[in-house]
Order: sequence, then structure tokens, then C-alpha cells
Amino acid sequence: MPLPLDLTEVIGWAISLLSIFTGLVFGLVKLLLAQFEKRLDQRFTAQDQARKAATKHWEESFEKVLKRQDKDAESLAQLERNFMRFQAELPLEYVRREDWVRGQSVIEAKLDGLALKFENILLKGVRHD
Repeated sequence: MPLPLDLTEVIGWAISLLSIFTGLVFGLVKLLLAQFEKRLDQRFTAQDQARKAATKHWEESFEKVLKRQDKDAESLAQLERNFMRFQAELPLEYVRREDWVRGQSVIEAKLDGLALKFENILLKGVRHD
């Protein structure tokens, strides 16, 4: 027995099925978007944790570098002080080459002068005999 359906009933059934289908599609899209957003939140959380870990690592590394730099600066300052002390003590312990040559030249000139006087005395003494 065929069921007689009016056009209005068919349109009603079509609209009902279409609205159910539309509701299902909207529900699935909403569920899909919620999962997508959840995964994005998880990724952003993971990236944020990785960024915080990297920031902590770099801060520790920079702190080590700064400490090493402070130690190096202190060592350099100590080396500079030692070098300045060495420069201050150097003239007391050593004679410059030019000063030594000048002093030696004076001594040799005096010795030459004495040798000349002795030679003159010897020559005069030989003549007076």
C-alpha cells in the first residue's frame, strides 16, 4: 500500500532531513575546530616551554661568559700592575746600553789620559838621566 504524500509533506521531510544534515555537519565542524584548537594550544604550550628552556640555557651561558670575562679582566689588571711594577724597577736593576757605552767611553778616555801621562813621565825620566 503506497503512502500518499503531499508536496508539503515531502518538502517538510526534505527540510527536516536537510536541517538534521546541516546540524550534523555543523556539529562535526565544531568538533573538528575544537580538536584543532586543542592541538594548537598543545603546540603553543610545547613551544613556550621550549622557549623558556632555551632562555634559561642562554641566561646561564651568558652568566658563565660574564663571570669568565670578569676573571679575565681581573687577570689582565693584575698583569698590567705587574708590568708597571717591572717597568718601575727596571732602571734600578739594569743599565741601558747607551748609558753603559757612554760610561765605558769615559773610563777608557781617562785610562788613555793616564797612559799618556805615564808615557810622558817615562820619556822625561829617560831624558833626564
